[in-house]
Amino acid sequence: MADVKLRGVTKKFGRVVAVNRVTLDISDGEFFAILGPSGCGKTTLLRLIAGLEFPDEGEILIGGRVVNNLHPRDRDVAMVFQNYALYPHMRVFDNIAFPLMVRRRELGLDKEAIRRRVVEIARVLGIEGLLDRYPRELSGGQQQRVALARALVREPKVWLLDEPLSNLDAKLRVQMRAELKSLQRKFGVTTVYVTHDQGEAMSLADRIAVMNEGRVLQVGTPDDLYLKPLDIFVATFIGSPSTNIIPCNVVSVETLELECAGFNLKTGISLDPGILKLGDKVYLGVRPEHVEIRKSQDEGVTLKGKVTIIEPLGSQSIVTLSLGSESIRALTSRDLKVDVGEDVYIRIDVSKTLLYDAKTGKLLL
Repeated sequence: MADVKLRGVTKKFGRVVAVNRVTLDISDGEFFAILGPSGCGKTTLLRLIAGLEFPDEGEILIGGRVVNNLHPRDRDVAMVFQNYALYPHMRVFDNIAFPLMVRRRELGLDKEAIRRRVVEIARVLGIEGLLDRYPRELSGGQQQRVALARALVREPKVWLLDEPLSNLDAKLRVQMRAELKSLQRKFGVTTVYVTHDQGEAMSLADRIAVMNEGRVLQVGTPDDLYLKPLDIFVATFIGSPSTNIIPCNVVSVETLELECAGFNLKTGISLDPGILKLGDKVYLGVRPEHVEIRKSQDEGVTLKGKVTIIEPLGSQSIVTLSLGSESIRALTSRDLKVDVGEDVYIRIDVSKTLLYDAKTGKLLL
C-alpha cells in the first residue's frame, strides 16, 4: 500500500479555481474522506490523484513518488465512479477481470491465475453467483459490488471512490456503508472517498477533509469536526441537525456575557485579555442536543421561547423555537410532549457552546 501527499495543489478551469492550494497527508492504510457540497472541488481533487486531471501548481506524491505527470495506469490506483462505469457488453466475470487482462504480461498472470483472482474477489463481495450475468441483469447494489470488485482485483496501492453510494436507495446505502468499511479494513488499502453526505463520511472515515469553494477548511477525525469545528461553515455542514448559529454582541468581557437577538446569555467564561472587547460582534454556536426544553421555569433557567415547528424522527424530535428575533433548534426525546404555539423555557449548555468571529467566521473559543 502507499501514503498520499498533496503539496499546494491547484487546478484551474479557465477563471474558475476548482482546487485552491490544497495540502493533505493521507496515511498508508487510512480511510480518508473528502466532504463538501456540490461544486466545492472534491471530485476534481480525486481526479487529480487518479491522474485524470493534472495540477497547474503543486505536487502529488503516492508512496513517496511524485506522480504529477504520470499516466493513471502508472500510478497504481483504482477508481470507482459514481455511475460504476461497467462495460454493458461484458459479463460480470469479464468486467472484473478487465484490469488484469490488459496488464497480464506486466503482472505475470496467465488466464488461470486471473480466473482465481476474479473468483476470490467475487466470493469476498458475495457476487460469485453473478459472474455469468450482464450488468443490465443486476440490481444497483449488485452493480456497485461488481465495480468495487473490479477496483480491488488488481490489488492497487490506493483506492479512489467518487460518491459510490449515491445511486442506491437509503436502506441499501446504509448496508453498503458497513460493507465498504469492512472491505477496506480487510484489504488494508489506502482509501480516498469523496462524498457530499456527512453521514457517510462520519461513519466510514478515519479522518475527513471538509472542502468549500476549492479550499480545505479543516482536517480531522469525525469527533474533531463535530466537537470543535474551526469555522462556521464546518459547524453548519457537520451534524444533523446542524449547529445553531446566533449573532450576538459582547456586553461583558470579564465573565463573558452576550446579547443575542433579544436575549442575554451569561456564559461564565473568563477570557484572556485582548481576545474580545465590549461591543464586538460574534456568532454563538450551539448544537441542538445542547439546547434543553423545559415545561416550567427552574432555578437558573431564564430564557423563554415559543415552539414553532416539531419534526418527529422516531425516538427523537427536532423542535424549532422562536427566541427573541432568532430561531433555535433543539434535539429532544419523543417523551417530551410539546405543541406548536406553546411557550416553553430553554436552557443552553454554555459549557458546550462555540464562539466565532463575526468578520472571519473562525473559531474564537
